[in-house]
Order: sequence, then structure tokens, then C-alpha cells
Amino acid sequence: MSGFCREVITLRTVDVASLSGYSVQQIRQLESRGVIPAAAREDNGYRRYSDVHVSALSAYRDLAFAVGPVAARSVMTELQRLDPREAIALLSGKVTEVDEHRRQVVAARSMLLSIRSEAETAGEHEGETTDESMTITELAEAVGVRASTLRYWESEGLTTPLRVGSGARTARLYRFGAIRDARITAALRSGGYGIHEIRESLAVVRGLGDTSSMLAALDDRLDDLALRGAAV
Repeated sequence: MSGFCREVITLRTVDVASLSGYSVQQIRQLESRGVIPAAAREDNGYRRYSDVHVSALSAYRDLAFAVGPVAARSVMTELQRLDPREAIALLSGKVTEVDEHRRQVVAARSMLLSIRSEAETAGEHEGETTDESMTITELAEAVGVRASTLRYWESEGLTTPLRVGSGARTARLYRFGAIRDARITAALRSGGYGIHEIRESLAVVRGLGDTSSMLAALDDRLDDLALRGAAV
């Protein structure tokens, strides 16, 4: 029967550090937080690890890359309390989260391609007058956000509608440039970009009429998400 028994390899903390790439201090911190199983203790108090701990550290590294260190610590701690089916369900949920983000980036990329096409069409007719305009309600419906969101984007300098009327009867009117900026903002927000990043991207579009840098950034994001999904 001994031939069928799995040999347990005993490792010191420095051995685990060498095999895992984590420092001795990091290993002890991760153990204290429950990210990896508790080490066995010898009579003299020295820790004794096994290859199970090395595998757990490798799993944590992949998860930290995929979902961030905070979420990874939570998952690794939870996995130790779950049965196999529950553990698979938990990890499947993380895959779903990454895939949802990927779907949003794909949608953002598709929208930017459409916007670039519109900009090129507008460039062909440069100098011509366009009567395209929208009210804040119409634009909010067109880009799938609330009117209050458009007002917030305006306060952040992302869109610049015209003001028509006077006093209490003042209304916002969005023409081609403001509509384009709102669509780009909506696309990048759905792709996970922050206000500061969008403001910089819009500066490029306004100055050059080019969305290629944003498309390249979204392509990089898709490549990153593919790696994260594989890591989970």
C-alpha cells in the first residue's frame, strides 16, 4: 500500500520563498491572513510547509493578477472553507466578471469605430453646415445615460452644449461636436475608463479628429483581459 501513498515534501520557509518567488515575510503575512493554509509547527516552533503551500501561492499570484490582490485574498481564504462544487462556482463567478468586462470593452471599441466613421464622413463635408442637434433628453436616450450624467460630464469638461434661451428658460442644445464627445465618453466609460483618461482622449479627438490612440488602448485592454481570464 505504501507505493500508492503520496509522499509529503517538507519545506522550510526559505525553501517556499525560493520556489514561489515570494519573500519570507510575504509568505508569513499571507499565511496569517489565511490566504494559504497554516503551516505545521515543529516542537521548536519552526514552520514546516509542503508543496501544497507552493501551489497555493502560485494560485494566489494568478488570482491577484486576474482580479486584484484584495479580491484574490478573499477568494483564496473562502476556497479553503468550500467543498469542490462551491469552489468551482466561486471561481466561475470570477471568470464571468472578467468576461463581462471584456464584453463592455468590445462594445466600447465597436462604438468608437462607429464614431470614427462618423467623424470621417463629417470631414468629407468639412465647411458644410450641419443641422444635427439634440436636446439633453434626446442625447441621454441616444447614448443610454441619464440627463443628470450628461450634466455631470459637462461639469467635468467632457461635453460642451450650447445654451439657448435665457433665465429659467435656458436649455441645453447639443450639436455635432458635443454629440460626438458624449458618444465617445459613453463608449470609454463602458470600457472602464476614468474621467481623467477620457478628458485626455477627448483632447486628442478635438485636436486631431482621431480615435486611433483610444482604439489601440482598448485593444491593449482586451489583450490584458484575455490573460486575466486565463489566469483565473
